[in-house]
Amino acid sequence: MFKFDDIDKKILNRIQSAFPITERPYLSIAKELGLSEKLVIEKIKNLKEKGIIRRIGANFVPEKLGFVSTLCAAKVPVNNISEFSKTVNSYEGVTHNYLRDHEYNVWFTFIAKSEEEIAENLKKISEETGIESILNLPAINVYKVRAQFDI
Repeated sequence: MFKFDDIDKKILNRIQSAFPITERPYLSIAKELGLSEKLVIEKIKNLKEKGIIRRIGANFVPEKLGFVSTLCAAKVPVNNISEFSKTVNSYEGVTHNYLRDHEYNVWFTFIAKSEEEIAENLKKISEETGIESILNLPAINVYKVRAQFDI
């Protein structure tokens, strides 16, 4: 298990929202946190390499840009969770992937240009992983909740 130091925690808490839109966003973050730009970049690179940070990017409302989104739930044997998650995370349209204490224990969100594309990708994931029980749960109503985790 990865051990966070205080600087990792400060950086992770800072970059979760209101990411600076500047020529040098890491310099802006460094100045805010009283760190060097080089250290911030090194720490983020390390957190990405360790799999703590999967992606840094904008969030958008898929429907307003002509995309569709869905919530998926998979029934994955405990000894296959890591490999399954790695496969799921390799798909560009996956934005979140998390464990739940439930029969369907791996949940993830998927965004694509069409419902057909999502269905095709879920079929591919099933074929690649051998996991047959993957639910596709498209949203009927969308509620945006700001998720900010205090590390």
